[in-house]
Amino acid sequence: MCLHCFSRRALFGLPAMLAGTAALPAARAARAQAAPLRIGYLPITDAAPLLVAHARGLFEAEGIGAEKPTLLRSWAQVIEAFVAGQVEVVHLLAPMAVWARFGSRVPLKVVAWNHVGGSGLAVAPDVARVADLGGRTVAVPFWYSIHNVVLQALLAEAGLKPVIRRRGGLAPDEVGLVVMPPSDMPPALAARQIAGYIVAEPFVAAAEALGVGRVLRFTGDVWRNHACCVVVMHQRDLESRPAWSQAVVTAIVKAQLWLRGNRAEAARLLSREDPNRYTPHAPAVLARVLAPDAADRDAYLASGALRHAEWRDARIDFQPYPFPGYTEELIRRLRSTLVEGERGFLEALDPAAAAAELVEERPVRQALAAVGGMAAFGLPDSFTRAETIAP
Repeated sequence: MCLHCFSRRALFGLPAMLAGTAALPAARAARAQAAPLRIGYLPITDAAPLLVAHARGLFEAEGIGAEKPTLLRSWAQVIEAFVAGQVEVVHLLAPMAVWARFGSRVPLKVVAWNHVGGSGLAVAPDVARVADLGGRTVAVPFWYSIHNVVLQALLAEAGLKPVIRRRGGLAPDEVGLVVMPPSDMPPALAARQIAGYIVAEPFVAAAEALGVGRVLRFTGDVWRNHACCVVVMHQRDLESRPAWSQAVVTAIVKAQLWLRGNRAEAARLLSREDPNRYTPHAPAVLARVLAPDAADRDAYLASGALRHAEWRDARIDFQPYPFPGYTEELIRRLRSTLVEGERGFLEALDPAAAAAELVEERPVRQALAAVGGMAAFGLPDSFTRAETIAP
């Protein structure tokens, strides 16, 4: 298996692809005035709002048609399909959106957060603490991911140094990082090709269900209520058809609100047992993430997977507003995060200016107003917050 090919193709092949697609025919831009919305996604819980909006007819309720979302197999495929105009809406890793907009000049906009939390670090049974990862290999889903950012914060706290995995051995204080598609992670852990992986659910829950690993930490217990995936649209759509774009965002916000109140039903809807077969996951695995037993929390507190009992946050939660302070702090942290490939663009970014350029928040504010504001999601009526990071 090529552990680097997915990320390398995206990181190094995207600029060439952009050269070939930057001048898309005007007819393609006009196509969607009447054509159904096309969505691309990975089969992870991050995609839940997009899939629920389709399954429950929320796009149609807002006056737009929608094709069944297209399942893709890697983050490289997601960004490639988006850039090529094969899909109009995708969920992207929040740092990936930063890289695509500023590192590869993809004309995209973040229009909402897709979810918060919903990821964790799964490790082999013999790993009792982060320090035990020294001299071993850990997989991340993409270099530009919140998973890579949080993992490296945990490694630094334990006195370990991340390195891009290379031929030859690792020093006792080094942890080799490799990029791997989420679906490959549980088998690789079971085969002891890696000592752990940090990724979106339900692949962390899958390690538990399969008995191949356990949760060492949840990412949301390190960076409180961090955005993992964000909803991304083409800038040209936001500019050329604002009413259509507003309808898309409103449907997604309503899907998030439904998810918060119907977690068990959502686990069944997203599973392989639903007629739509949005994901290949069993309902029980998805329920472990979306609608966990109360006893699970006590077990995670006892094991140390959760250390901040006072936060009382869900394993995964949903709220759409893209807090600017999060994007600003994310950019600052990306500057000190090890990634493969060119990263000079990060140093040139002013965090506040970049956050303002990356995000188009008018549609999500309007959608929030239509459903009762931030209070509908159990949040204070404010569009600012302080970031809490505590490894």
